[in-house]
Amino acid sequence: MGIVTPWPYTSSLPQQTAFDRHELTRILDLYGRMVAAGKWRDYAMDFQRDVAVFSCFRRASERPEYRIEKRPALRSRQGMWALVSEAGAILKRGDELANVLAPVERKLMKLVSD
Repeated sequence: MGIVTPWPYTSSLPQQTAFDRHELTRILDLYGRMVAAGKWRDYAMDFQRDVAVFSCFRRASERPEYRIEKRPALRSRQGMWALVSEAGAILKRGDELANVLAPVERKLMKLVSD
């Protein structure tokens, strides 16, 4: 006989990587505080098979000031979270989102204290 394939066919690979509710809440909370401080004005999200990216812009016509990337494939090696600068340099990498967002939050504290 033949091979029975269940319908609808689902592969073991995810179709796209996304942020869960808690991660997105944490990122949007930081984004809202930076908007209130007058530092950021726009954001974009990109969801692909191997990476989910949240980009923060000073103005919509520029390159993103920061990109927050989630790459689950790097979970066991370098950590799945990365904070990438405007020039493309990786500023911070780790397993916990809070630790990766710490440099941006410190920058926010300096903006508020001035």
